[in-house]
Amino acid sequence: MSQREYHIVVLGSGGVGKSCLTAQFVQNVWIESYDPTIEDSYRKAIEVDGRHVILEILDTAGTEQFTAMRELYMKTGQGFLLVFSITSMSSLYELQELREQIRRIKEDDNVPMVLVGNKSDLEDDRAVPRARAFKLSQEWGGVPYYEASARRRANVDEVFVDLCRQIIHKDRDQREALERRGTRRPQGRGDRRTRRNHRPRCTIL
Repeated sequence: MSQREYHIVVLGSGGVGKSCLTAQFVQNVWIESYDPTIEDSYRKAIEVDGRHVILEILDTAGTEQFTAMRELYMKTGQGFLLVFSITSMSSLYELQELREQIRRIKEDDNVPMVLVGNKSDLEDDRAVPRARAFKLSQEWGGVPYYEASARRRANVDEVFVDLCRQIIHKDRDQREALERRGTRRPQGRGDRRTRRNHRPRCTIL
C-alpha cells in the first residue's frame, strides 16, 4: 500500500518559535537562534493510527515581507499549525486574522487546524492565560489546543500527530463521498430509455 502524502503549514507571527518546533519534530534538535527570514520545507515519514504517511511541512517566515506568499500556502496546505507564544498576547491576536484568511481561501469552515501556545517553559513570562487560549479554541469550533515547548520537546510530536490525524479523517471522508457519488447511476434521458426497454411486458395468452 502506497504512503499518502499530506501538506502541513506552520503559521504564526515572527519570533513565536515555528522553526524551533518544526526542527524538533523533524530532526530532534533544538535551535537556539534562527534566521527569521528563512522559509523552509521538510519531509518526515511517520505512523499515525497504524497508517504510514509522509508529511510535507512548510515552515513559514512570520515577517511582513512574506505575507504575500501566504495565500499560496493556504491554497495548497491541507492542515495548519497556528502557533503563538504564551509570552505575547499580540501573537495570539494575529492568529485570528490568519484563521479567517484560511477559511476564506479554502472556502471551508472545517479545515484541519491545531492551536499551539509555544514557549511553555517560560511560565514566569506568561502573558496569555491558558483559559484565554482555550476559550479561543472553543470559539473556533473546538480546535485542539496544546501548550508546547520546543526547547524541552514538550507536546511537539503531539501537535503534529493530532493535525495529521485530522487530515487523514478529512481525506478519508472526501474520498468516500466521491466514491458514493461515483456509484450513483446518472439520471439522464438515456437511462429513461433503457429503463423503458426493460419494463416487464404484459403477455395475453
